[in-house]
Amino acid sequence: MRRHETLVPLSHEHKRLLFVCRYLKKDAAPYEGFPLETQAKLAYIVKVFQEVMVPHIQKEEYLFEACKGKDTELDKLIGELMLEHQQISRMYSALSENTALETAMDQLARSLEDHIRKEERIFFEQLQQKQAALLDSIRWDKS
Repeated sequence: MRRHETLVPLSHEHKRLLFVCRYLKKDAAPYEGFPLETQAKLAYIVKVFQEVMVPHIQKEEYLFEACKGKDTELDKLIGELMLEHQQISRMYSALSENTALETAMDQLARSLEDHIRKEERIFFEQLQQKQAALLDSIRWDKS
């Protein structure tokens, strides 16, 4: 299904974050301009979380709040996704203290990838089918 215009910016951010997930995995293929050393990967994920992930989660949670209470299936899914946001944020926060950094980044990447796929394939699809009018009323800050 084609993405509703309100969801397109989130889907674009998901695409960038899926690249990050591939890059952080233990079995990551070399990407031109992206070093595979563990500390370089950590520096990259810190930058991406600050610049992309934090504002992305804020937008999604704004969307979740706007959708809550309108459909019990969506409410259940929103609850799951919000819990996953918390878990992913905790995993990210724990990276600096983790002695098995490569394994921790791999687990974070796999959890984030599963979460993004769930949002794209399940939540966004259901949201577009059930709440198209609501999506029409949401506008993201363009700054």
